[in-house]
Amino acid sequence: MGQGEIPLELLMQSVVAVRPLDDFQLEVSFKDGTRGIVSLRERQFGPVFEPLRDVALFRQAAIDDFGAICWPNGADLAPDALYAQIRSAVAASQSG
Repeated sequence: MGQGEIPLELLMQSVVAVRPLDDFQLEVSFKDGTRGIVSLRERQFGPVFEPLRDVALFRQAAIDDFGAICWPNGADLAPDALYAQIRSAVAASQSG
């Protein structure tokens, strides 16, 4: 694999469950059983994500046909990036 390439196992993961939590966090589960919590508090900027500051809209998080987390306003989160973030956090918590 070349530098900067994303490992295939990261690209193949899709979200199977998402649950909005307090403080703009999401509990996310992937098809391989990996689970974790991601915070979107610092990501709510720009024309697509800024509306998610509305708690009622944020709580409408769903999963689209491609296994990505999405909202009615068109905002979405790529599952591969979330998977990598959660796997990294899990690895860090297990090593410390």
